[in-house]
Amino acid sequence: MAGIQNFTEIIAWQKAHELVLEIYQATHNFPKIEDYCLTSQIRRAVISIPSNIAEGFKRKSARDSVHFYNIADGSLEEVKYQLILAKDLKYISLEEFSKLYNLCEEVGRLLNGWVKIQK
Repeated sequence: MAGIQNFTEIIAWQKAHELVLEIYQATHNFPKIEDYCLTSQIRRAVISIPSNIAEGFKRKSARDSVHFYNIADGSLEEVKYQLILAKDLKYISLEEFSKLYNLCEEVGRLLNGWVKIQK
């Protein structure tokens, strides 16, 4: 998109980065037994979202860029499920779940809007 010089200027990336920070905070108090399971998995998935937006931004063709944005979108869906699991396991409250899930939804809308203008 004309005018954007760096991936950090993409609003979808900014919100995805915010989601990463929120997920890290939320998972800080997950049970120790989850360190190498759910905590690690949700953190890897959420980091993948802004990482793939950044990588997609640098690709030379729209097709290549959209491929990475689609990977980011897939990781976002993975995070949504992992949040449902964390809620059902009572690792996060319903209030925290709602806040994080709504942020996921916002990231998804922004990402889909970004992809549409890239095609």
